[in-house]
Amino acid sequence: MKYKSILDSIGHTPLIEVPSLSPVEDVRLWVKLEGQNPTGSLKDRIALALIEDGEASGALTKDKVILEPTSGNTGIALAMVASTRGYRFTAVMPDNASSERIRLLEAYGAEIVFSEGAKGTNGSVARALEMARDDRYYMPFQYGNQANVQAHYRGTGQEILDDLPEIKAFVAGLGTGGTLTGVGRRLKEHDPSIKIVAAEPELGELVYGLRSLDEGYTPPIFDPDILDGKIKVRARESIVWTRALLQKEGIFAGISAGAVIWVAQRVAERLSSDGGGDIVCLLPDGGWKYLSTEAWTQDIDTAESQVEEVLWW
Repeated sequence: MKYKSILDSIGHTPLIEVPSLSPVEDVRLWVKLEGQNPTGSLKDRIALALIEDGEASGALTKDKVILEPTSGNTGIALAMVASTRGYRFTAVMPDNASSERIRLLEAYGAEIVFSEGAKGTNGSVARALEMARDDRYYMPFQYGNQANVQAHYRGTGQEILDDLPEIKAFVAGLGTGGTLTGVGRRLKEHDPSIKIVAAEPELGELVYGLRSLDEGYTPPIFDPDILDGKIKVRARESIVWTRALLQKEGIFAGISAGAVIWVAQRVAERLSSDGGGDIVCLLPDGGWKYLSTEAWTQDIDTAESQVEEVLWW
């Protein structure tokens, strides 16, 4: 396919069956590879939607600096979209972010303001909100902006229905809540019986890209009523099944992908008793930004301890 701009290539990501990872014969697992987006994650979808929403409302003008708290993927996506649209961009991120994410932001021309790593992305949000009092900034704020939800309602959700209208269940990690809310609404409109299930880390467990609502912060855009269930997952399970994705199916995905696969397997066991069918697993990014964690190259105990030393959400 030919595109006039890198932005036109966002979305339309492939849906691939992973038969070796299904625990039962009558349930087929499919993975939607969001790592195929230009900067390697599904956040390209919302970055474009957030900036276009700001432009349409008139709140974002060329004299503004786009400001956003991020652990990496959203910031990298916003930096890419901002650079192509002629905007300056400042990312607020924890100071223990992985080196790959910092270097990518710098490569796209972003300014980086670091927050205290021990406070995670909640600390970045607090710092960004303080900075946003300066009216030279425009902060789209992915956690509270409905453009996030709409990007997945119109894009991700519709693409899944175009490719697999007979879908029985959808599984994604719980982050900002935009993916689960947006995709969930679109799928439920198509067929209210489709199950929407979240992969959520156990309280105190660190699973890259995911957040536990038990930590005390619920993103404003997240609609918990869209969920048919949440299944808790541990860091070790996420690492084990991220490795399995690579070793059994050749798919090099980010670490939260393993959490989604493990949860999808639990959903498959239940679906099998109800006639079987197709489950779509949302894999939010590729594995390239996590190579420094050595999650794929160390023994499982070492990998788990290595990964816990760096930023997760």
